[in-house]
Amino acid sequence: MRWQGNRQSENVEDRRGARGPVMIGGGIGGVVILLLALVIGGPKLAMQLVNQMPQGGAAAPGAPGPEANDQTTQFVRTVLADTEDVWGEQFQKVGQQYQPPTLVLFGGQVESGCGFASAQVGPFYCPADEKVYLDTQFFRELEERFQAPGEFAEAYVIAHEIGHHVQNQLGWSDKVHAAQQRVDKVEANRLSVRLELQADYLAGVWAHHAQRARNILERGDVEAALNAATAIGDDKLQREGRGRVVPDSFTHGTSDQRARWFKRGLQTGDFRAAQQLFELDYSQL
Repeated sequence: MRWQGNRQSENVEDRRGARGPVMIGGGIGGVVILLLALVIGGPKLAMQLVNQMPQGGAAAPGAPGPEANDQTTQFVRTVLADTEDVWGEQFQKVGQQYQPPTLVLFGGQVESGCGFASAQVGPFYCPADEKVYLDTQFFRELEERFQAPGEFAEAYVIAHEIGHHVQNQLGWSDKVHAAQQRVDKVEANRLSVRLELQADYLAGVWAHHAQRARNILERGDVEAALNAATAIGDDKLQREGRGRVVPDSFTHGTSDQRARWFKRGLQTGDFRAAQQLFELDYSQL
């Protein structure tokens, strides 16, 4: 991925100097459940799970650690800046003004507007404070555990979370959450899947416009992002964690769905078509 030399965002809050003890209950099973609930998105369910588990004191914001200007930090700042440029332009086209979120870098644990969270939850977006939270060690897990290496795979993770911010700014996520209160658990999960696939689609839309404007993609980048999307599908995670797949409990979508919707956004770049995902029959996703 070509990113060096591009603009870097100032909307980054580095809390990696704030560290403290934390105990998350549930052992390996708890980790799998949390990853399943929120590997790259959907803070509501994951926060409920975290708050139900025994845990130590939450970390307070602290001074940035010595890694504050390392290559990973510069990469995150650059990708975030690129999302700001793309979404600022796309919002203007529909007569709205994009308000960029803050991206919080943390190590191990963090206190967010949605509650306390461990790095085991994975990257997430909190609509209460309009911030994206990222423990950059997740990138190592993406490479080693999920076998999805590559900078564009990492950029996809960030862009997905920014997709949730776009949904929040436009009021789309509020409508979905309100609808979830009126239906049973299975249908609520299906609405969650649609919301997550829409965030994947929006990540693809970002990549489409970033490529057209700044030629960021190199050989193998698209495959790396698709590999990442495939690696974190509900069916794959459930098969690895439970040994069986329970479709009615999906909250993010299958590996095939996640890769397909990211690719569709990448190919079309059509921001306004994102809502069509909610008009399709669930079997067509």
